[in-house]
Amino acid sequence: MQLKNDYIKVRKRTEDICAPLKTEDYVVQPVVDVSPPKWHLGHTTWFFETFVLTPNAKGYTEFDPQYNFVFNSYYESIGARVIRTDRGNLSRPSVEDIMRYRRYVDEAMIAFLEQEQTPELNALITLGLNHEEQHQELLYTDIKYILGHNPLFPAYDPNKTAVSATKPTASWLKMKAGLYEIGYAGNGFCFDNELGKHKVYLGDFAISETLVTNAEYLGFIEAGGYHDFRHWHAEGWDWVKKNQVGMPMYWYHVDGQWLHYNWQGLQSLQPDAPLCHISYYEAAAFASWKGFRLPTEFEWEAAAPSLSWGVRWEWTESAYLPYPGFAKAPGAIGEYNGKFMVNQIVLRGASEVTPPHHSRISYRNFFHPSLRWQFTGIRLAK
Repeated sequence: MQLKNDYIKVRKRTEDICAPLKTEDYVVQPVVDVSPPKWHLGHTTWFFETFVLTPNAKGYTEFDPQYNFVFNSYYESIGARVIRTDRGNLSRPSVEDIMRYRRYVDEAMIAFLEQEQTPELNALITLGLNHEEQHQELLYTDIKYILGHNPLFPAYDPNKTAVSATKPTASWLKMKAGLYEIGYAGNGFCFDNELGKHKVYLGDFAISETLVTNAEYLGFIEAGGYHDFRHWHAEGWDWVKKNQVGMPMYWYHVDGQWLHYNWQGLQSLQPDAPLCHISYYEAAAFASWKGFRLPTEFEWEAAAPSLSWGVRWEWTESAYLPYPGFAKAPGAIGEYNGKFMVNQIVLRGASEVTPPHHSRISYRNFFHPSLRWQFTGIRLAK
């Protein structure tokens, strides 16, 4: 019954995240990387219908056969799908229709979970729950982008607070050279990209015990960091010029005052709060300007037990690559991580909107170096 209880809890949390929204907010897709909230609600439901109920629940009838085309994300083996850029054009199915879809699938899933299932099916359902929790984080980030790029800067929830500011320190954690074990080795759930525990040799290094703050990054801006090519990768410098980037996402300089958008709307920038919403390009340029660097993902994992982390996804200097012995699972589930192991940078840690048990030292997040709508920050190394 534990899996049934987990299912009910996870599904409710997704809808709770959407509760402060107006109906119109559910449909907006301002950029390709941001999916409409109603699409997330449908896609996470489609996962359980497609991979669990349709092939395994006797007598189950699909809610609407067309939904496979609408809510398939990137699974080539499942068939044709709506192009990602067109998700915001889906005025139908309506939000009301999608909520009926969720209730329909939830009723069937709860009945299905009343019965004893094979270990393989339980593992698949657990993957589905973790998949939905990933979309819960995406819901937060996508909702913030949708509202934060509305000219009225509406608040998401006046009662939801951002990460509080803390006084930064200049202390460094020194790590000795040696062999360190990397990867997941517990008995609980993890994603396949965390598997393959192995040893890596690391030289002596030091890693900052605190994240870079808004005030520290403001120093980079005021020193002309966005206008000095010397600190940027060539691709990053092209990105700055092409997009006319001059500050982190959600920052605004109005009448001599620095503001930023958060859950309460447009607010004064908190100098001592941890920096947020920056790209890898910006993180690497700031580190260069300071005379330091970003840690590798292996350095981060080796040092993490002695660090305070979890409020920002932290850019590393590591490309997203498979661990030794990595193998894709058969079928559509094998498309979950492996096919993205190119042109991506690893981020470690967690953020203020990460589901609690996704905050583990071995978790490997990954995004293209230009992206910054996630809750991304900087930890320096040397």
